[in-house]
Amino acid sequence: MPPALILFIKNPIPGKTKTRLAATVGDEMALKMYSALTEWTREQAQGLGDEVTRYLYYSNEVIADDGWPESQFEKKLQKGNGLGERMERAFTECFGQGHEKVVVIGSDCPGVTTAYLRESFAALEAAEVVIGPAADGGYTLLGTTSLQVSFFRDMEWSTDRVYQQTLARAEAASLKFTRLATLVDVDHLEDWHSYGWTLPN
Repeated sequence: MPPALILFIKNPIPGKTKTRLAATVGDEMALKMYSALTEWTREQAQGLGDEVTRYLYYSNEVIADDGWPESQFEKKLQKGNGLGERMERAFTECFGQGHEKVVVIGSDCPGVTTAYLRESFAALEAAEVVIGPAADGGYTLLGTTSLQVSFFRDMEWSTDRVYQQTLARAEAASLKFTRLATLVDVDHLEDWHSYGWTLPN
């Protein structure tokens, strides 16, 4: 069975999508920017071809005919009260399907390219955990070869301690891990411009 790629996306809701961006550019532009980010993420995931099985997890409701082809993405709904529980359930489902490597990404980092994704899966040939640090102290990518519930429970989500907490738990469990290049998530306008992107029309 091929590895599994989990993509977490948010259903675009005015006033609730990319709120930190919206505080600077407004709700309408924030939605346009998020649309561009999700299109980028989709294209990078599609670039993997048949190398992986793709699972697309929506935040609020599963949408058909939204540009994510059902022939390439198995659509699911995130379940759980918080990010940690939702990620744990997604990993549990994928390992339950028989996948031996599972990687999760979000949808707001232009630095996550097809090559970056390939690098993450390749890292899991020798390591048990792969993590892509984010410049803000979180991470843009996490992959494992087995379910590690400690990575998802009692974490200080949305803080600059998530990355270090995850590494500490990997070390505590004596898991071999690989760190990828540090990337910048797009949470602020300057993050967007750091990739050389112009604002959408």
